[in-house]
Order: sequence, then structure tokens, then C-alpha cells
Amino acid sequence: MHDIRFIRDTPDIFDAAMARRGLDGIAAKVLAIDTARREKITASESAQADRNAASKQVGAAKAAGNDAEFQRLRDLVAAKKDEIATLDAEAKAADEALRDLLMSLPNILLDSVPDGADETENVEINRWGTPASFDFPAKEHYDLAGVKPGMDFETAAKLSGARFVVLSGAVARIHRALAQFMIDTHVDENGLTETWTPVLVREEMLYGTGQLPKFGEDSYQTREGWWLVPTAEVTLTNIVNGLIVEESYLPRRYVAHTQCFRSEAGSAGRDTAGMLRQHQFEKVEMVSITHPDAALEEHARMTRCAEGILERLELPYRTVALCSGDTGFGAQRTHDIEVWLPGQNTYREISSVSVCGAFQARRMNARFRPEGGGKPEFVHTLNGSGLAVGRALIAVLENGQTEEGGVALPAALHPYLGGKSRLTADGGLE
Repeated sequence: MHDIRFIRDTPDIFDAAMARRGLDGIAAKVLAIDTARREKITASESAQADRNAASKQVGAAKAAGNDAEFQRLRDLVAAKKDEIATLDAEAKAADEALRDLLMSLPNILLDSVPDGADETENVEINRWGTPASFDFPAKEHYDLAGVKPGMDFETAAKLSGARFVVLSGAVARIHRALAQFMIDTHVDENGLTETWTPVLVREEMLYGTGQLPKFGEDSYQTREGWWLVPTAEVTLTNIVNGLIVEESYLPRRYVAHTQCFRSEAGSAGRDTAGMLRQHQFEKVEMVSITHPDAALEEHARMTRCAEGILERLELPYRTVALCSGDTGFGAQRTHDIEVWLPGQNTYREISSVSVCGAFQARRMNARFRPEGGGKPEFVHTLNGSGLAVGRALIAVLENGQTEEGGVALPAALHPYLGGKSRLTADGGLE
């Protein structure tokens, strides 16, 4: 959410920032509501002062036996009471309208974000590894002979409908091994704190991280009012919701492995085959809560944490800086990491690492108390996939595929598979 004082003081700067997001004339809309709200508050305060003055005079008029003045003052007090109630209701409505508008506006992009209309104008900033060259036509993960026994889309469709999968046997074990490897690496080598959080959250938690109100259709809500998390970003970031922490508390670096749930609204017809885009999936999520001065350095650090997982898994990837037209709602700047998928002959997103500045913290009222004294300040928040487990499974299967339909597995996974190093063409591990 945005600071209304910043918009009042620098409307031209705010408009220029929103124009990079494709929104025009926003400052005028915000300030019109804000002006109306402040006018109602001022008018209410003036009416209250008139009411207080008249109330003090009522007793004097009665004591003086001035019935006409007594009645006039009593009528004035009653009229002012009604006027105040009306003005307060109008001010509250304007305040809610202002909050709703501010809640619906995207974050201000950093100057370093490249301008561009869509993903075709993202800028590559890093590339690692060389895509494998096979002596046979590369297959997609779900077409590999060794994968088919352990990846069942038909049974999942019977159980739950489209965009679900049942994993079993060796494939399920590799999937589990990937998540365990990611968590262990982030905890033991990257210094993140392992965290286990609920997947059902209160509505205000989604407001805090920016999924609501704008993107409600992308998530699932239960009959009881809880929401299923689309990512552990929601729970990990909201750990500091409503808190004032000491500066010495920062930075806080969390990692969690959770189930995630997305309705994939608006994605009909996209990536319907295989495991690439599912309603239910697993992700290892990183979240950092930092001092404002450390946020950009932390963004680079988190990007390296995610890249390092792919390097340990021997998976070629590229990292791109998202352009203005492709950067997400709550982000100031985002790095997408795209892993090479031989079956599709292209790079596909496997991690998105974003710095959000004070945008989420202002929505959550999450602040820190400076060590040198002074007013509490908003913390800065960051989030990133470290990584999407299902997509990592896809990449491991496709990059390690053999002509007969088996898969050579990366060395980093061998300890998590009892020393086994390959998925056989008949779906076993050896």
C-alpha cells in the first residue's frame, strides 16, 4: 500500500510511477477522495465544537429563565448531533474508498527495472550451464517410460478434476527428495530458518501480502472463511504483521516447504499437459524481513540462493530482470529464474525473487524501532521460490532423460535416495 502523504506531496512523481504500470491520472483520483475525506473530518470537528459551545450555554439559558433561548440551544445541540453523525459516516465512507483504492494500486517500481510491455522485453542478467544435446528426440516429462508408472493424471482427474496429479513409487520419492534437499541446503548453507506454517489463513493475511483484494479469484476460500495459501510468502511475511520489532531483530530469513493452492484463473488452455501448472503443488519459499538499507543486497543474496539450488542439481538456467510490464503487483523489482526444459526446448520459470520495499509492511503495519531512537519505521520485505518442487522434478526428469526412457539423477539427490542414482525405464530406482 502507498503512503498518502507521499502522494499529497509529490503527485507528479507518483503519477509517473503509476504510468510505468500502465495507469494514468491516478494521483488526481486518490487526492479527490482524500480531499473529500479531510473536508468531512474538518466539518465534523467544527460541528462538534459548535455543539460543545451550545451545550455549555443550555444550562445558563435555563437558569436565566430564557425559555426561548433554552429551546433554541437544545434544538441546535440536537441538530449538530445529527450533522456530526452524517459527516462522520461520510468521512468513514470516504476513508474506506481511499483505502480500497490505495490497496488496489501496484507497488512503485525501482528505477533499475527495465521498461517494457510484457515478458518478451525482460532482460537476461545471468546464464549458467549448457542445455544438454541428446542423440534422440527429447521428450516431455510425462512421456518418459520410467515416469509413466509413477505420474497418474487420470486417477487424479477422477479424484479432483483437471490439473491435479497422483505421484507414486520412485517418482514420488524423487519429488520428496528434491524438497528435502532444498530445505537442507537453505538451512545448512544459506542460513535460513526452517519454518512450518499453516496453509489456511485469515483473510487479512492475504491483504497484508497483496493477494487481496485484487487477486481473490486466483485463490481458494473455504466455507468457514479461511483462505488456502497460494504460497508460503503469505504466512512467512505475516509473521511480523502488526509488530514493532527491534532493529537488532533484522534481518529475519525464513524458509518453508508447503503445499500451495492456486485456481489458475485466466490460464485456461495454458500448460494443461503434465505437471507444469497445477491447482495444488509444493514449493520451498524464502522470505526475508530486512532493514530498508539492506533490501537490495538481500535481493541479490536471495537470487543467488535460488540459483545455487539449480547449480547443485546440474540444471541449466537463466536469470532475467522482469520489465515494467511483467513485474508483479507487490514487487519493486523481480528476478525470474528460468530452468531449461529439453522436452519443450525452452526455458521456463522455476523461481521468482522479489523485493517489495515497504509496500507489504505498510499493509501489515510491520515496523522496527531504530537502535539510535526515533519513530518506528516500516521494515522491508522480500520473497522468492527456492524452488517450485514440481517444476524442479520436471527439470530433473527431462534433463537427465535417456533414450530408453530412464533418467540419470543429479549427484546432489543420491544421498536422499539411499544412494540410488537413476530412474529406470520401468519406473524403479537403482
